[in-house]
Amino acid sequence: MYHLRPSPLARAADVHLNARVDREACPMNLAPTASTTAALALGDALAVALLDARGFGPEDFARSHPGGLLGRRLLTRVTDVMRSGEALPAVRIDARVVDAIIEITRKRMGMTAVLDAEGRLAGIFTDGDLRRLLEQGRDLRGLRIDEVMTRSPATIGALALAAEAVRVMEERRITQLLVVGDDARLVGALNVHDLLAAKVV
Repeated sequence: MYHLRPSPLARAADVHLNARVDREACPMNLAPTASTTAALALGDALAVALLDARGFGPEDFARSHPGGLLGRRLLTRVTDVMRSGEALPAVRIDARVVDAIIEITRKRMGMTAVLDAEGRLAGIFTDGDLRRLLEQGRDLRGLRIDEVMTRSPATIGALALAAEAVRVMEERRITQLLVVGDDARLVGALNVHDLLAAKVV
């Protein structure tokens, strides 16, 4: 970009983009003001044209800026933010509701997964389920978890993008999500606070 056509730089270039301005915004017509704005606008136009010509998409931008909001949304996977191992709340399907309450309290996720005898996911029991039981005046002392759990809960794969977990939570209007492997075995769990901490939301 140059405003004088006969300049050596303009003559050496394959293409001459004229960014000439008749007058600078400076009252004395000395300080580069209008000309810098014209150069900036032309530079932005070139950058956008090159971006389009090369097919540069959001994923490419995310790789160039992994720490930015777009980078986190497009690169952070569920496995990066989920809780697993000892931090994962889970009880067996033959457990009592009282046992589930203890597990929910210990793990501080507002829910517990319910596993069958083979360790596969059978259901979920949340603090919301508990509140509803209390509102109904149910006697919790001898109640088994399989009588009151939610079967077929929402799940997601560990390699899914964390942004997809956000979408599922919003769509289902839930705040926790269980993570399962291909064999329906529980591998992790996450809640909206985990996603907020990872700055995915």
